[in-house]
Amino acid sequence: MDLFLLREQFTKDGILMCFNGPFSHSIIEEMGTAIKNHLAAENIARMAVQDVFAVYIEMTQNARNYLTRNQIPIEDTGSATILIAKHGDCYAVASGNVILKADVEKLVSRIDRINAFDADALKKAIRQQLRCDVLPGEGAGIGLMEMAKRSPAKLEYSLRDIDDRYAFFTLKTLIRRAS
Repeated sequence: MDLFLLREQFTKDGILMCFNGPFSHSIIEEMGTAIKNHLAAENIARMAVQDVFAVYIEMTQNARNYLTRNQIPIEDTGSATILIAKHGDCYAVASGNVILKADVEKLVSRIDRINAFDADALKKAIRQQLRCDVLPGEGAGIGLMEMAKRSPAKLEYSLRDIDDRYAFFTLKTLIRRAS
């Protein structure tokens, strides 16, 4: 492994922080603290720091909860990747993890539905979802809606087939540096 080349690639892609491996509560917490400290040192708007942190927390918890709920073995595919990068006048927060192919259609449908909302419709959908009595994991994606609300762009996602059972799902959200 050539760390110099990896560092050069990170610099070229504007990657500030990256983690790859199994998420535990302590890792999520420690990375979150590091993210807040790093962004605060860059003297960006306090609201932008909060938005990046909120999206980071949502993404890491979604990945961790999904992998745990579906008992995806860590030694196989049960780890996730999260990164934060400068992307033009925004920060990009991206996560990736293995998902069951059986869940792809439902997840993609949720994101496409959220991406179809304009700002007012998104706010209305969030309020409506918050009033519903829905069990965690069965909702219309309140976390996804909150990420979309914080972003000046649509949620971006991609899928890559791994085998007949699994796919690798990547989600990216942009946050303005001057929120």
